[in-house]
Amino acid sequence: MRAVVTGGTHGIGLAIAKAVLAREGQVLVTGRDERKVEAARDELGPRAFVLRSDAASMADIDALGRVVDDRLGGVDALFVNAGVAYNQSFAETTEEIYDRTFDVNTKGAFFTVRRLLPHLCENGAIVFTTSVADEGGAPGMGAYAGSKAALWSFAQVLAAELLPRRIRVNAVAPGFIDTPSMGLTGASTEERAAFSKAGDLVTPMKRHGTPEEVASAAMFLAFDGTFTTAVKLPVDGGLGRKIAG
Repeated sequence: MRAVVTGGTHGIGLAIAKAVLAREGQVLVTGRDERKVEAARDELGPRAFVLRSDAASMADIDALGRVVDDRLGGVDALFVNAGVAYNQSFAETTEEIYDRTFDVNTKGAFFTVRRLLPHLCENGAIVFTTSVADEGGAPGMGAYAGSKAALWSFAQVLAAELLPRRIRVNAVAPGFIDTPSMGLTGASTEERAAFSKAGDLVTPMKRHGTPEEVASAAMFLAFDGTFTTAVKLPVDGGLGRKIAG
């Protein structure tokens, strides 16, 4: 079992990497922040290769392809997890924030898959991390929601295009998950606390999910759901289904 996890140095991505290692697999993870890269190296140990790589950089994406070839050769599962999220209203969203959001969440994801496709093995899998916010109109999430909706569209097209190679393509759609950043890029401690409280109030199960719960769903789609493709699996405590809380 050989896997690549983009955005794998913390939160959901780190939990996925640990889940791969727990199955005695090999994993290569990427992250942009050098401090998180070093921390992940220590935490994951010698069976993981941790690479500093910016998901929005075409040069870094190309370099990732070369490293995958050197370190893994083939890839059984690609987890496209790297992402950024800014909680800003439509009127507050600047061109810089819009560009960074789409460069990481959409363009970076698209070209990461394109670069690594030659390394994906027949009967392999791609799992995208999208979001419960990719539909339904969550206030303050305009750029983020749009970028993740585009990602889900990519996943469905890829699922069709990769059928001849028997590569399955699916997505997990997390809701409010208890990660260090609470899913917000550059937010203050107070902003994260308020976001967390709001999440517990609106989620029907009245709690946050854990990174491990999302990782479990992603691992199912990658390795166990062998007759499943073009599926988006919510991991959101019922939030996206609008069930009674």
